[in-house]
Amino acid sequence: MDKVVLITGATRGIGKQIALTLAKEGYNIALNFRTENEDLTKTKEEIESIGVQCLSVKGDVSNFEECENIVKQTIDKFGKIDVLVNNAGMTKDMLLMRMKKEDFEQVIDVNLVGTFNMTKNVISHMLKARNGRIINISSVVGISGNAGQTNYSASKAGIIGFTKSLAKEVASRNILVNAVAPGFIQTNMTDVLKEEVKEEIAKTIPLKRMGKPEDVANVVKFLASEDSSYITGQVINIDGGMLM
Repeated sequence: MDKVVLITGATRGIGKQIALTLAKEGYNIALNFRTENEDLTKTKEEIESIGVQCLSVKGDVSNFEECENIVKQTIDKFGKIDVLVNNAGMTKDMLLMRMKKEDFEQVIDVNLVGTFNMTKNVISHMLKARNGRIINISSVVGISGNAGQTNYSASKAGIIGFTKSLAKEVASRNILVNAVAPGFIQTNMTDVLKEEVKEEIAKTIPLKRMGKPEDVANVVKFLASEDSSYITGQVINIDGGMLM
């Protein structure tokens, strides 16, 4: 039977590339999104053109009941979830002195609580199947920190602790839980930066360039596959050598 992957926040950027990469590997895709947009339609069409099934599921990952519905719709359609990729995330950057309480809480709610909400609703199905992969998208700033990102860094550091703890809880049921920590990746979020800013960023990276969404997607593909069957509780940096 074809494998099924559920990816949150998957209509563009890294999430979209993960979906396309896994679709090419034969996975049926459940594509979570929060709001209807052109990107969703294009992504769904691209995935289906590869020759696999694609279900688009609306839901806000920060809402537990909506996550319950996302998982239910996916199970109703495909009968199982082999891989969960917790990719949905947001930033609201600001120095702590000026950061509003609600901006801190919203980033934590989407990035960290959203990871809990989705995993909590998926894990019982994987435990019954005695098989599964959970791949959480963290960030290098969850390891190193970054000025102006106390909220984002805290959420991504929390994901790392969550990943390691859950990996210990479910390893006996053949469920592998890992995280990837991207550095600077070329997406719509970095496209808005001025060229000189991008050049300055590149100078701080040993490989002297930003990464591509494919760089992240290929590591996720590996972690979803049988090739990674002896790897759990790990954080893989995809950062061109920024953190060593």
